Formats: sequence, structure tokens, C-alpha cells
Amino acid sequence: MRTRSETLAGWLFVAPVVLILGLFLLLPILMALWVSLTGWNGQGSPFRSGVPFVGGDNYTSLITADGLPRQDFMTSIRNNLYYVALVVPIQTALALGLALVVNQRMLKSKGFFRTAFYFPSVTSSVAISVVFLFIFANSGAVNALLGTVGIDGPVWFDDSRGLVHLLLDTVGVNSPPGALADHGVLGLTWWDWLSGPSVAMCAIIALVVWTTSGTFMLMFLAALQNVPQQVEEASLIDGANRWQRLRFVTLPMLRPTLFLVLTLGLIGTWQVFDQIYVMSQGNPAKTTLTPAFLSYRTAFRDFEYGRGAAISFVLFLIIVAMTLLQRWLLRERKSS
Repeated sequence: MRTRSETLAGWLFVAPVVLILGLFLLLPILMALWVSLTGWNGQGSPFRSGVPFVGGDNYTSLITADGLPRQDFMTSIRNNLYYVALVVPIQTALALGLALVVNQRMLKSKGFFRTAFYFPSVTSSVAISVVFLFIFANSGAVNALLGTVGIDGPVWFDDSRGLVHLLLDTVGVNSPPGALADHGVLGLTWWDWLSGPSVAMCAIIALVVWTTSGTFMLMFLAALQNVPQQVEEASLIDGANRWQRLRFVTLPMLRPTLFLVLTLGLIGTWQVFDQIYVMSQGNPAKTTLTPAFLSYRTAFRDFEYGRGAAISFVLFLIIVAMTLLQRWLLRERKSS
């Protein structure tokens, strides 16, 4: 039975951590929550008596009220949905594939390949973003490479059309159908929702996949090295081929790591900011605008700190909801 002195000693040990987390994490969150309920413009203290209290107006302007704030916010949500839908599965599959390659027993120079694949993850994202700007410039390496096979490369950071619109344009569909252009939801027409990611967003997606796959590769590699060799040998004796071993033996044993990688990838993709800030600033025509960058721009450029804080809290709720949905989808189902 736990004594009172042991309980007191336990609290004394955890008190510094609780104090630090409360002071530098919980308290700022509560302060930001208060700011999201006000019309603070950044002048003076947000807790002084003269700051107007607007309640939930900052939230309704983003979700229900017609106007430019809702249009910008829903545009950023649309862009981020396409970003998440492409980055998370591609980086997960690439990381798993790289881990399977470097985990081969017969592979020589394993240390070199592991370092080479992981190196982009530890390089400054700002530096890599600047390099990618040169690579995807109008006269950059990507367009030059496409030109060698007779393809005119796009104007990567000036073309605001989505990939779906570009594909439809190639078959002669230059204007939206009336059913898609005249109807919509949450401030955007269906034609806008179904535009697909812009070519600028595709360039950013390529950058992010390249820089994040190395980190997730190490997680998968650590999990693969913990798979018992006896299980692999038993599957070989049973006559399972390579694909069957991967599907029925390896992947089920990687479920916890897969959930971790997908969760971290999902959270990271909804919080993308630095690549957007360096490469596009949300342009062209807001096709690379994301909620995280919109929150920054609203607060620190438009000086609408209340609405900027509200965007961050809505983004937090989206991340929590998506994480819970993902956990439910990846849960272990009991057989009947």
C-alpha cells in the first residue's frame, strides 16, 4: 500500500515538469484561447479592459458567415486536404520501401544508404526550400529535364489552376459546368473544391516527401529489425512468396509503427508552414495557402490577432478529429 510519504515524494519529483509545462504550454494556450474571443489588434495587452470582447464572432466568420475570411479559410482547408491526401500516403509508402531496402541482409554499404536517405531530414528546411525554388523555376532543372523529352514544363509558381482543371483543359473543357460553378458549400463552389492541387503545391509536396521520408524510414527500420527471424523462416517453410510475407507477416507486426508514422505525418502535414512561407507565401492566387500560414498572416500581417488565434484552434480541432479517425480505422479488430 502506498504511503503518504511516497506520494509526496512522487509529486516532488514531477513538480518541476508540471510547473514548466503549465507555465510554458498550458498557460499560453489559455491566453491564446482568450485572444481568439476578442478583437485584439496587437496594441497593448490583450487582457486590458479596453480590448473588445467578440465571443464566437471570430469562429463564425471562418465557418458560417459569408465573406472573405471564410472564403480564405475554406480555400486553405481545401489546399491542405489535397496536401494531406498526397503527402501522407506517398511519404509512408516511400519510407517503408526504403526501410525494406536498407534492411536487406545482402545489401552492402548499409551505413552509406541509411545516411544518404536520412540526410535530407536533418538539413535546414529553409535551405532546401530555396534550392527547390531554383529547381522548379521557369528555366530550372525540372523544366529543362521535361524539355529533353518534348514536354513544355509549367510555370510552377505562377499557374493558379489545379491539376484537375489542367487535365480538363487538355481535353477542351475550358469553363466549369453550371452545376459545379453555381452550387457549392462553405463559401466555395464545387468547381473550386474539385480543382485539385496546383502545380506549385505539387512542387512543395515533392519537397516535403523528399525531406520527411528519411525520418520515417528509421522508424520502420527499427521496427523491422525487431521482427523475429523465426517468423520469417516459418513463412518461408510454409511456401509464402515475398509479397505474401510482406502482407501477412511483416505489415501486421509493423502496425504500431505504422500508426505512429501515419499520426506524425498527419499532424505534420496539417501544420505545414515554413515551406509555404519561403516558397510561395500562399500564391499563386492562394492555391498554396494553408491554415497555419493563414493564421500567421491574419495575426501578424493583418493585425487581426483574434481571428488568427481562432484559426489555430479550429486547426487544432481538425488535427484531433483526424487523429481519432485514423486511430479508429487502424484499430485491431477482434475476429468473431
